[in-house]
Amino acid sequence: MSWFSWFFTLWPSKATSLLLADLVGRQLGLRVGLQVVQTLTCSQWGTPSDKGLFQDGDVVIGGLFNFRYQTPAIDHDFTQLPHNKPCAGLEHVPLQYIYAMVFAVEEINHSTTLLPGAKLGYHIHNSCGLPQWALQSALSLVGGDSTSCNLTAPLDYSAGGHPVPLIIGGASSTTAQILSRILGPLSVPLVSYLASCPCLSDRLQFPNFFRTIPSDIYQARAIAQLAIRFNWTWIGAVIANNDYGHAAIKVFQKEIQGAGVCLAFVETLRRENIVSDARRAALTIQASTARVILIFAWYTDVRELFLQLAKINVTERQFLASESWSTSGDLLQNLATSKVASGVLGVAIRSSPMPGFGNYLRSLNPSHRPDDEFFREFWEQVFGCSPEVTYHSSPLQSVTPRQRSSRPSNTSTSSFPNTPLQKAFLPLCSGIESLERVQNLFTDISQLRVTYNVYLAVYAAAHALHNLLSCTDTDSPPRNNSTCSSPKDIKPIELLQHLNNVNFTTPQGEMFFFQGADTLAKYDLINWQKTPEGSQKLVLIGHVDGFDLHLNESAIQWSTGSYQVPISVCSNSCPPGTRKANRKGEPVCCFDCIPCAEGEISHKTGSLHCERCPPEFWSNDKQTACIPRQLDFLSFNETLGITLTTAAVSGAIVTTAVFVVFLCYRQTPVVRANNSELSFLLLLSLKLCFLCSLVFIGRPSVWSCRFQQAAFGISFVLCVSCLQVKTIVVLAAFRSARPGAEALIKWFGPGQQRGSVCLLTCIQVIICVIWLSLSPPVPRRDLGFKGSKVTLECAMTSVVGFSLVLGYIGLLACTCLILAFLARKLPDNFNEAKLITFSMLIFCAVWVAFVPAYVSSPGKYTVAVEIFAILASSYSLLFCIFAPKCFIILLRPEKNTKKQLMAR
Repeated sequence: MSWFSWFFTLWPSKATSLLLADLVGRQLGLRVGLQVVQTLTCSQWGTPSDKGLFQDGDVVIGGLFNFRYQTPAIDHDFTQLPHNKPCAGLEHVPLQYIYAMVFAVEEINHSTTLLPGAKLGYHIHNSCGLPQWALQSALSLVGGDSTSCNLTAPLDYSAGGHPVPLIIGGASSTTAQILSRILGPLSVPLVSYLASCPCLSDRLQFPNFFRTIPSDIYQARAIAQLAIRFNWTWIGAVIANNDYGHAAIKVFQKEIQGAGVCLAFVETLRRENIVSDARRAALTIQASTARVILIFAWYTDVRELFLQLAKINVTERQFLASESWSTSGDLLQNLATSKVASGVLGVAIRSSPMPGFGNYLRSLNPSHRPDDEFFREFWEQVFGCSPEVTYHSSPLQSVTPRQRSSRPSNTSTSSFPNTPLQKAFLPLCSGIESLERVQNLFTDISQLRVTYNVYLAVYAAAHALHNLLSCTDTDSPPRNNSTCSSPKDIKPIELLQHLNNVNFTTPQGEMFFFQGADTLAKYDLINWQKTPEGSQKLVLIGHVDGFDLHLNESAIQWSTGSYQVPISVCSNSCPPGTRKANRKGEPVCCFDCIPCAEGEISHKTGSLHCERCPPEFWSNDKQTACIPRQLDFLSFNETLGITLTTAAVSGAIVTTAVFVVFLCYRQTPVVRANNSELSFLLLLSLKLCFLCSLVFIGRPSVWSCRFQQAAFGISFVLCVSCLQVKTIVVLAAFRSARPGAEALIKWFGPGQQRGSVCLLTCIQVIICVIWLSLSPPVPRRDLGFKGSKVTLECAMTSVVGFSLVLGYIGLLACTCLILAFLARKLPDNFNEAKLITFSMLIFCAVWVAFVPAYVSSPGKYTVAVEIFAILASSYSLLFCIFAPKCFIILLRPEKNTKKQLMAR
């Protein structure tokens, strides 16, 4: 046994298959690859040439189809598989693909414009859905019937046996990779109708590969666009454990990255353990909160998954289907599937009509195809009878002489010993059987998808052959003896070059050409919808053109049976006014919703961050919009404003009442004893102090800001000046009673008293004028306070001016306090210096406390503190000085005598 034959005996997995492809296609090189192929073909090792469908022609193309299928429980010994482990069961859908190829060949042979003068033939083999079968058949096709074993020269394609220069096949991406690697050194083109792995687009690795089905990049991206469009952020995925599934989910994850879509789980299905894997995936789907499930797998695997879901009664899941099972009639007609998978939304291979194909299928009859064992078995399955046929050659169905000689003598026995229906147990057909009224997957031409891909592959091969034989492509290299190829002298490498440049219009009027290995990406978007009878049907709801998705959402019937889009999220979208906060250790689609802080908003659903409002705005109660801040100032309408206004007005009224009392009793000793003129002036200044506090209440304006501080400063200086002069007069009066001091009182007569008050007040007036002229207070909005309100206040643009005003008042008050304190013990029954001392103590205490309170108070409370200080100091002066006098005047008139006042 050669090393290569020994290697085939160790074929346990797909990984080994790919390793073989790499070894032969890459590491062994072109020469060794040719020798390997030649070794296999010249030794006639396991050549299944008698198990196929054949028609000779001037040019013969190969075909590989999975029209027999068997799910292996364990991997088989490749060297024994063709004889001891044959595929069982005839698949009706792939059988339709075969006759699509036959139909296309016959159509081309009847054409007067395509391949005129050359007859196209075919050699079709079964690959059984297994890469090793496909490789064995492909090697048999490219090797022909040559029995020479010259390992020192490349294969001779002009030798007998008619090795095919092109193969249509590779029904899976894994199979296509293996075949392309093996056939690459021979430059034999491989045109696949179903291998969609994006990896096959790499022309450096697969220069001889072509396909009529789009790359999975486009369908995975289309499904990702659907997930994003319908806001499905929590999706489960079930994929086939092969290149098809892994490549598709990789593209899907790349497309959803950054779009807020997450995969809740990814379960894989292995064909060799499909039952246990499907059960595990079903339990995962049942336990997951994801309501949308994406499936990238072959339809037989999906069928088992749905059976497992039906066993545990998992319903109301929205399935997203890949093209490999979205249009499966087997799944659509399965009762168990309809309970689990209604409303499926999926991507399907583009459907296109094939005029005449339906009539062609229904006209097929085993009596017209005596050598077609596959159709004969199909006929037996459909009608339950055995057709009476005789093997012979026909124009469209022929076999090689070697094949005829290898047939069994008993022509009534099928060449497939393990087929489920044997002729020995079936009655003979009556001859009136016909497919005209048969409705099954083979005769169904309503959705020609993969079938049309096979049809396109044949036409692409025919046009490449036509260009090669007619020398229409000048890019082909010159030949030695002639400028054009002959049908008997076609080299695969020349056909490969012409296939790269093929560009034609199909009989349906569609432009077709290859872009590298690929063709234009076009898909249908389909939806499984229930009919009134309870069955399910396919409904076209849109299409995909390249990367563009066109969808009619109103036509979709979802898994719930309604037209309302299902919801599949890990966490519900955060409403406006909140933001997302990711949960530690969980996917980004799982999050909590945190309310925005005050002054911040989120006006969109699902916001990642809260936006801060501009300085003059604040968030509303729901944190969904920024609204203008309310202007806040000490108003006459609020409680604090009303209280302060009442206190100020009351003080002014009481001062006026005292003024009236003093005016009425101005001739009494109590009024006259303490300089009645200064008393009246003091009462007037106190009234001004009470009234000036009202200027601080209300909306600040330019003039109110200037007037309030000036009025406050001048009124209090006038008040304190009167008290200071009063104190000086008291001191002067008592000092003048001493011997030698009579002249002292002359310096403090009425004129001097008025002048002193006026002088002291004018100093304050000058300070205020300079301050207000240079840098007066102005109304300003205080935006520094965090809240829904913005304070409108009078801003001190010059702290020095305000400090001078307060400092001058404080200087006079302190001077007055010291003088009054010195005069407090002077003899007399009624010494006003005592009252002035006490009043000035309160006055100074209030204003000392005012400074820190004023600085630390926020907003409008700054104004309230100043008003309170004004009112408190004014009330202290009013009551401490005038209350005792009014008490005597009004309630103790007997003490209002000169004798009582002069008593010691």
